[in-house]
Amino acid sequence: MMSSGTVQVTDHREMLNGDKLVLRGLKFHGYHGVKPEERKLGQKFLIDVDAWMDLRVAGNSDNLSDTISYTAIYRIVKEVVEGASQNLLESVAQLIASTILSNYHQVSAVRVQVGKPHVAVQGPVDYLGVEITRYRSVDMQS
Repeated sequence: MMSSGTVQVTDHREMLNGDKLVLRGLKFHGYHGVKPEERKLGQKFLIDVDAWMDLRVAGNSDNLSDTISYTAIYRIVKEVVEGASQNLLESVAQLIASTILSNYHQVSAVRVQVGKPHVAVQGPVDYLGVEITRYRSVDMQS
């Protein structure tokens, strides 16, 4: 049973049309990958994050306490990417998304893109990677 004031969204696409915090082009050195050399030498990772939340109160108040600081999300990304090695980029993205949703009840959805610019492929690429979108479930809401 949902508490009053909690909105149930049946179509998650509705969430993605609202306000969001945007972090682009975050760069970190991490030790993720399946190959032993990736886990030993490490490599650069590029991260983008979108965190959907209602920004109207902060927009009206001009008060940082009415929003989430970009640096707080940045720190989560940094801790995950520079932290314990994961085999898959999917795991890195999932850890970032789940940590943001767990730490900030105001965030209704989060999209995380994790890219590897230095990959062994035949041909030029900017990066290869994954993008996931996770939504706050009714169970996660406070």
